[in-house]
Amino acid sequence: MSVRAAGRGLKAPATATAGTLARVTEDRSVSTRQPVPRGRVDAALRRRANWEQLVKFCLVGATGYAVNLAVYTALLRGADLHYLPAAIGSFLVAVSNNYWWNRHWTFRGQRGHVVFQGLRFLVISTLALAANLVVLHLLVEAGLGEVVAQAIAIMLVTPVNFVGNKLWSFRHRR
Repeated sequence: MSVRAAGRGLKAPATATAGTLARVTEDRSVSTRQPVPRGRVDAALRRRANWEQLVKFCLVGATGYAVNLAVYTALLRGADLHYLPAAIGSFLVAVSNNYWWNRHWTFRGQRGHVVFQGLRFLVISTLALAANLVVLHLLVEAGLGEVVAQAIAIMLVTPVNFVGNKLWSFRHRR
């Protein structure tokens, strides 16, 4: 144990397991707690392949973003749809584009059965759509224009979409 840890009232109890610290509280009782498992997170952040996949995912997302906004604008202005059904229609077109590119380029080395990956991708994308619709509605109700609100909503939901697809839809099988 370091001098710094000892100075903060930390000591290793006799029953402590590896990675567990005990803190002596003011009333001299001892509490143990497990530290945050940062090893996997740190390793994932240092792995170049993960960053390359993130860049590819963002590039695919940029094409999906353009497709989504183009179809959304066409449905909104050309077909005179309400902004929520227009968002759902543009989602269906963009998600098809994104699935194809992510399967064949971003996560090419992690390809599983097309139906299982497709269903997982659809589940994650549907959850992302639900979040997008909530954010879109809130932004429109707050006074933003419908196209600007959709653009912002897509950007806000993208990180959750990436993590879900990386860890579940296209997870690496050992």
